[in-house]
Amino acid sequence: MPLIPRCHFATHYMGLGTTIIQWVPRRTFPIPNTAGQKVNAKAMISLPSTVNRSNIALAEAAPGSNGTTYRSAKRYACGLLAFRTMRAGQTDGEKIMGFRMGIVGLPNVGKSTLFNALTRTAAAQAANFPFCTIEPNVGDVAVPDARLEKLAAIAGSKQIIPTRMTFVDIAGLVRGASKGEGLGNQFLANIRECDAIAHVLRCFEDDDITHVEGKIDPVADAETIETELMLADLESIERRLANLARKIKGGDKDAGDQVRLLKLAQVVLEEGKPARSVEIAEDDKRNWRLLQLLTSKPVLFVCNVEESSAAAGNSLSARVAEMAARQGAGMVVISARIEEEISQLDAEEAEMFLGEMGLEEPGLDRLIRAGYQLLGLQTYFTVGPKEARAWTITKGTLAPAAAGVIHGDFEKGFIRSETVGYDDYIAGNGEAGAKEAGKFRVEGKTYEVKDGDVLHFLFSG
Repeated sequence: MPLIPRCHFATHYMGLGTTIIQWVPRRTFPIPNTAGQKVNAKAMISLPSTVNRSNIALAEAAPGSNGTTYRSAKRYACGLLAFRTMRAGQTDGEKIMGFRMGIVGLPNVGKSTLFNALTRTAAAQAANFPFCTIEPNVGDVAVPDARLEKLAAIAGSKQIIPTRMTFVDIAGLVRGASKGEGLGNQFLANIRECDAIAHVLRCFEDDDITHVEGKIDPVADAETIETELMLADLESIERRLANLARKIKGGDKDAGDQVRLLKLAQVVLEEGKPARSVEIAEDDKRNWRLLQLLTSKPVLFVCNVEESSAAAGNSLSARVAEMAARQGAGMVVISARIEEEISQLDAEEAEMFLGEMGLEEPGLDRLIRAGYQLLGLQTYFTVGPKEARAWTITKGTLAPAAAGVIHGDFEKGFIRSETVGYDDYIAGNGEAGAKEAGKFRVEGKTYEVKDGDVLHFLFSG
């Protein structure tokens, strides 16, 4: 695909898995390289004849810590092309569509087996010994949504593009991880980058699989993980407060707000409660999130049960359900073994297998739905002859911000959105039928996008 540079810091969006181009006509320009790797000029690429090739060279990709891939360029007197491969919906300074779920748990609870099943890869070695997952394994999976295929069938879309969910399989921890025991430090650093935490808890008996604590007690396992995270948060808060005290003496006004929020968290943590139990005012929520406290993240308990209990759970998962209800956390029952088998079957075989096991849907669907509910997420659609596509937003998102998930220019130049609800689109067999039924709406900047909306954005520029 030819690459089309744009001047004056402009970006050109070219779709999922392709590229965003920036041509900056300046002598110096900071090249982001968040992985901390050395970047060297590598090769030329095919460009339009209007571009002076003597000014442009690309470098070998260096993976960024935030999931993007940066390709930087040599600095030249006349210009510079910096181009990045970005995931769908991500523009400069914006969050990618979908969300990032960190899968954590004590060793040998089935965490990596579940990851393998959910992402349909064998990247994580699910071996029967602690710390087999040394580096976090990241897998993007399509969010299953039957509505998307129905919309595509009506519109005659050539391509179906679901929204994505990112799973991060993070190395198992043990008691003392907050002090660096086992792989604790790596665990704690990687979990900060996730939007939510899935605690995989062992709710099955198996004499062939050892338990790091020597007994099967999922509630105690959850408490072990939570305790380590709370201790890590307390240590982090103490360090930050010491640094902020110096900034306040220097007249830093923003430091005062950080100190206030950190002390709110410190109080509840010292009481043995997670930071997410703090009630935060609406005006403080953004700064609260920026603190990146481990125990401020939403939690989803994933009960890994034996195959025979996959449909209804067992006595161990029932105890976890009670704990989740007390904490206001999410909870889902899954058999990692079943999910692993399903991941190796084609669609027809998988459906038959689910029926034999008394299940209506794979555990992946239940896990994603629970995650969406936990984070207050929902989906809207864009539909046309070229593609039918799903996009993830938070509940309460206004139309301009929803358009910005596709590209920042859509939000900046937003004029209106042509809107049809999913049920109305299906009932009318498309947009034309919805219009005839009076279900086609034109919404402005104050419209709150609903789950399942089929939208077409109009924008200037």
